[in-house]
Amino acid sequence: MKITGRLRSRTAALACGLLLGGGAVFSSYATSVEIEDAKKQVSALEEEKKQVEDTLNQLESLKTDTAAYVKALDGNLAKLSDELKQLEQRIGEKENQIERTQAQLEKAREAEKQQYSAMKLRIKYMYENGQTSFVEMMMDSGSVSELLNRGEYVSQIAEYDRRKLREYGEIKDEVAVKEQALNEEHESLLALQDTTRAKQQSVKRLMASKQEELAAVQARIATAQNELDQYTADIKAQEEQMKRIEAEMKRREEEARKKAEEAGKTYTVSNLGNINFKWPCPSSSRITSNFGDRESPTEGASANHKGMDIGAGTGADIIAAAAGQVVISTYSYSAGNYIMIDHGGGVSTVYMHCSQLLVSEGANVTQGQVIAKVGSTGYSTGPHLHFGIRSGGNYVDPRNYVSP
Repeated sequence: MKITGRLRSRTAALACGLLLGGGAVFSSYATSVEIEDAKKQVSALEEEKKQVEDTLNQLESLKTDTAAYVKALDGNLAKLSDELKQLEQRIGEKENQIERTQAQLEKAREAEKQQYSAMKLRIKYMYENGQTSFVEMMMDSGSVSELLNRGEYVSQIAEYDRRKLREYGEIKDEVAVKEQALNEEHESLLALQDTTRAKQQSVKRLMASKQEELAAVQARIATAQNELDQYTADIKAQEEQMKRIEAEMKRREEEARKKAEEAGKTYTVSNLGNINFKWPCPSSSRITSNFGDRESPTEGASANHKGMDIGAGTGADIIAAAAGQVVISTYSYSAGNYIMIDHGGGVSTVYMHCSQLLVSEGANVTQGQVIAKVGSTGYSTGPHLHFGIRSGGNYVDPRNYVSP
């Protein structure tokens, strides 16, 4: 936008100077150059506006994609949150199972302990009272059958103790294996919970980053939209400037006709063949672009070339092709630093893209006088002199009237 501002300021200042200047030749040529500049500036602004529009479209597309990505991340975050809730529930259930299993294991251990203690007491009792009690048991038996029954009873008690100890041991082992499996599952769930939480944090960080990107894109969109609005305003201002210049040209043409009618004179154009023009760039005779239609050498340059280009080094002398009065010595957006000399009779010469201007408006110059230095200002691809001849308001091919 700074460039646009400079262009608009330069155009307005130049147009003001041109419209206020004196002399019929000066006014006509000045306004035509200004219209040409304004058209080129409108074209340049429209191209820049299109670039901003393209950028704006790209930003809008990026905004849509980023917003969709943020939405997808939000969905992933919600999914991970659900997974964490389910994991927490499963972990709680598993911890309850472990707690119950530990209680079962403790119960089995206590039962085994009690059974073992009871068996030890019986063994101790039988050991301490073993032979006497056994003999008494035998002697007290009323019959052989009773004796056998009592022996079988003792044997069954011993077998019962062994079986119970074995059962309690098996139960204890089964519960211990179950407890180990539950603990492993619990550890696995805790590890999965940690992994899911890490994923959740990663998604949160990525989402925060994308939200920052989205905010930045939205800010860039706002900036681009402001630029687009400014370009639209600049283009409108240039178009209004062109209308004002065209209106001024018509007004001055009408004024010139009225003055000629009042004076009873007819304006005649000098015969160019009667003017002995001198080659305007003594240090070089190399013509790089001829008069007429051509392929535009650079963006903004005209395809309808209204003069000829003479290639020369920067700072080379530019001389007046013929004697006359300097009617323009200024800067133009397209012509760069340029000079126009009025030779009378509707004939003028133009010297464009100069690096330095050595004469001022209103100065009288002689043929061969150094008036400027070769440069590459305005629309230019390199140091050269654009030399043009105008006759009766129209450009003519300089090569028909001047040669090295």
